[in-house]
Amino acid sequence: MKAVIFDVDGTLADTEEAHRAAFNATFRQFGLPWEWDAALYRELLAVTGGKERMRHFCERCFPDFLEDPQAGSTIATLHREKTRHYAGLVAAGGVAARPGVVRLIRELRAAGIRLAIATTTSRSNVDALLASSLKTLPPDTFAVIGAAEQAAAKKPASDIYLWVLERLGLPPQDCLAIEDSRNGVRAATSAGIPTLVTECAWTAGEDFSGALAVLSDLGEPERPYTLVSGPPNGIGYVDVVVLRRWHWKSIHQHAVPPAPTFE
Repeated sequence: MKAVIFDVDGTLADTEEAHRAAFNATFRQFGLPWEWDAALYRELLAVTGGKERMRHFCERCFPDFLEDPQAGSTIATLHREKTRHYAGLVAAGGVAARPGVVRLIRELRAAGIRLAIATTTSRSNVDALLASSLKTLPPDTFAVIGAAEQAAAKKPASDIYLWVLERLGLPPQDCLAIEDSRNGVRAATSAGIPTLVTECAWTAGEDFSGALAVLSDLGEPERPYTLVSGPPNGIGYVDVVVLRRWHWKSIHQHAVPPAPTFE
């Protein structure tokens, strides 16, 4: 295991409620009769990408909106304003890093394991999070940051992971991905990367087929995670040793044993 690749929203930090609030603030700002409650937003999370999510919502609930020749431009404007609202919420301390994230990242760095980000949120959203919720980490923590601008096809397509792998200069079997959603697992595993899931409130109960394990979070020594599925590790939190063990088992579980030799 030479690199660990993190998703952002729901994986590095509990961002989705801030995203939902930012969308609704934008809709009010523009006088739109749209309101995304928690139940609706959970359904909309099946669509990755903010602009794509708004377009899907309109197709479902306000198809007349899309008949306007300027609909695409309007959605882009709404998304820019939503990003501004989100950055303000993050800067104000409204988003917390998930349990175990900062600790594990520091341990991985100390072990010489490279770190990367593969997300389909915008780069500005990533930067806002790194400057606030993860501000205790050094600026050079992540060797590669892949965001929405680098992937035309959003998750569950594997484009962003393939882009990150190319910049890392590593084959997929040398990496491990940490995700929180079904779309994220599909994107990472389609790229050939073993994947660990730390589900969040918005993705709990999704189909995480193909994941190494599904956990409530990465855990802390004083606050163990809840194991949803997969092998127990005996300590209740994820550290470098645990990740290496799960990664090794994933890579070698289908290996063909060497043929016997006879003299």
